[in-house]
Amino acid sequence: MTEKKGFRTRDLVLIAIFAAMMAVCAWISVPVLAVPFTLQSFGVFMALLCLGGKRGTAAICVYVLLGAVGAPVFSGFNGGIGAIMGATGGYIIGFIFSGLSYWLICALSPHKGTFLTVLACLAALCVCYLFGTFWFMTVYTGADNDFITVAAKCVLPFIIPDLLKLLLALKISSFIKRHVSV
Repeated sequence: MTEKKGFRTRDLVLIAIFAAMMAVCAWISVPVLAVPFTLQSFGVFMALLCLGGKRGTAAICVYVLLGAVGAPVFSGFNGGIGAIMGATGGYIIGFIFSGLSYWLICALSPHKGTFLTVLACLAALCVCYLFGTFWFMTVYTGADNDFITVAAKCVLPFIIPDLLKLLLALKISSFIKRHVSV
């Protein structure tokens, strides 16, 4: 019997649930500076930690595609190409690359465990920060548009909250995986 390479119906349901969870997390938003505080990164971490790299990245892609076609799934109940092409759209697109980097790190490493998982999540967060910062620099045409200034506005205020979201996602996903078959 040959093994199927695609997703099972159960996988598709889980991917949809986590994409919806990311939307709800995006709606919990506090506008600060140029980029609002949201729980989007918590939703991304939860998808990756609960579903793994392949299904978690698929959930992220579904979430981004929903927003791209106009569903109000981004912060401030925004959606559409305009939201993605705006100054903070790079962080949204960066979630896809975060998922891919998490998936790659976990897939290529011969060692599995909590340390690798945390390392993969931190790498994924850095990928999102880098992608979003460079995107912001490209789209935002203000006078202070160098990497350090943009990172100070768009990354520095978010490091501690994002690390706390990562720790919370690690704890909750561990509980979920122990009690629910995902």
